[in-house]
Amino acid sequence: MRTYAIGDLQGCAHEAQLLIDRIVDDAHQHGQTQPRILFVGDLINRGPDSLTALRRMKALSEENPGRIEALLGNHDLHLIAVAVGAQRSSRSDTLDEILAAPDRDELIGWLRQRPLAMLLDAHLLVHAGVAPQWSAAQTMALAHEVEAVLRGDGWIDFLGQMYGNEPNRWDDSLTGMARLRCIVNALTRMRLCALDGSMDFLHKESESGPEGSGLLPWFDLPQRATADVTVVFGHWSALGLVLRPNLVGLDSGCVWGGKLTAVCLDDRSLLQVDCPEYREHSGKK
Repeated sequence: MRTYAIGDLQGCAHEAQLLIDRIVDDAHQHGQTQPRILFVGDLINRGPDSLTALRRMKALSEENPGRIEALLGNHDLHLIAVAVGAQRSSRSDTLDEILAAPDRDELIGWLRQRPLAMLLDAHLLVHAGVAPQWSAAQTMALAHEVEAVLRGDGWIDFLGQMYGNEPNRWDDSLTGMARLRCIVNALTRMRLCALDGSMDFLHKESESGPEGSGLLPWFDLPQRATADVTVVFGHWSALGLVLRPNLVGLDSGCVWGGKLTAVCLDDRSLLQVDCPEYREHSGKK
């Protein structure tokens, strides 16, 4: 089964459908009728049609269990938190249509069941990044810890305490909410890190830290424990498309007038849809 990973949609429902159609055509050309399609998170927010995007992804995943899946990104978690009053909506959010929808509870319930990470054929898929101390196996185990809380009885209390930048460095001895928050921040928010693995959340718009800061992209830290697998991620539109032997970055800025990108994990072939109508956005996330 050919497997395709797709970057951040952020409410660009029309482009998502165009790209899915291209994926189906590409799979047919390779003699397959049912490709696996994996979204790396941030299905919604900032773009023009988050409700349609979310409804379509929910329907596709329910109609194709195990074959079409979406990870949780920071915007997806934010929607869940806003929906239950655990967090206020921000000025730049475009979530009102979802929040007013008659099926909002079903949509939020579906999002709560989504994974934070997937490990598939030596590919580790996450939304933002992986703490440098974590192996692929530990990443999956820690993701499951948060998933269990999101799907359990205490999920609203968890969302109320999820926000915050501390602790900013992983330690196996972390417990309770500090542990869960650190896991969420690494998997859904991380971009730059110090050499000791401390996560930086101040420099969101750049591809690297200020000169002399010592900050590096999380994937460039020496002795990263996931260097033995290919990490597939989104979240970082300032980087654009990243293709390295053990790294695939897929946020090519669809919602900012760039492209929506899919990569076939079997052969690294690319499929892209242009999104020029969104160039009135600022170009920053």
